[in-house]
Amino acid sequence: MSKEAKQSITGLAMVLPSFAILLIVVIIPIVQSFIMSLSNGSGGYDLSRYTYLFTDKGMRNNIVFTLRVTAITCVAVMLVSYTLAIYMRFNQGPIVNLIRKTYMIPLFIPGVIATYGLINLLGNHGWLARMLEVVGITLPRIIFDEKGIIIANLWFNIPFTTMLLSSALSGIPSSVIESAKDVGVGRLTLFTRFIFPLSYKTFLVALTFVFMGVIGSFTAPYLIGANSPQMLGVSMQQVFSVFQEREQAAAIAFFSFLLCSVLGAFYIRSMAEEEKANKM
Repeated sequence: MSKEAKQSITGLAMVLPSFAILLIVVIIPIVQSFIMSLSNGSGGYDLSRYTYLFTDKGMRNNIVFTLRVTAITCVAVMLVSYTLAIYMRFNQGPIVNLIRKTYMIPLFIPGVIATYGLINLLGNHGWLARMLEVVGITLPRIIFDEKGIIIANLWFNIPFTTMLLSSALSGIPSSVIESAKDVGVGRLTLFTRFIFPLSYKTFLVALTFVFMGVIGSFTAPYLIGANSPQMLGVSMQQVFSVFQEREQAAAIAFFSFLLCSVLGAFYIRSMAEEEKANKM
């Protein structure tokens, strides 16, 4: 057997376990969910379950609500995380050291505990509401509202996103930044021409993680979200466990997968175009 054949077999053997896990854990359940979602309850198959997603007013509201919460969360998370990462990369001092020591703490707090903490802090009778009441300020409704879900998602996503972006920014050579400053490049131009392009790949990875995490979130939307409209994850659970409609729940699950696939496809395409440009 030739050396090339042995290397091919070895590479295939190393890939097969990962592919088998991916097949069992991800691909097969997705295919099963899609087939189940096509069942019309009369022994046949059609798209009636997906038609319901867009014709029922409640489900349309859930989809719009999910997309709105996801979009607002992604923008806020990326803005805050990028600001923190840049501040830690180009500054020194006690404030920077404090941020570096504390910004990862939310990652080590279980989601249920963090959510209940937010309820006790931001609820209508929570700590913050009682303190503001002393000075005559009424806290607006946050818990059991869209704002509460967004705040919870910020808590869950900012630390990991900041860590990714900080790692990318630390890989930018200081000589590049200093050279740009020496020739009189302003801060805005420095960011748009050097910092962001050199960290774009990590930015896109972080955005993909945040988008998929918020789309599929359940704990915070279930505990502090309103009864209507609902995030798709909560809606799917309600349809499955309360109304016992497995096929409709499968349609919601597959639709959520398609939403995530859109950003995933954009990420893969962007990386492929970048690799093609680098080869040229």
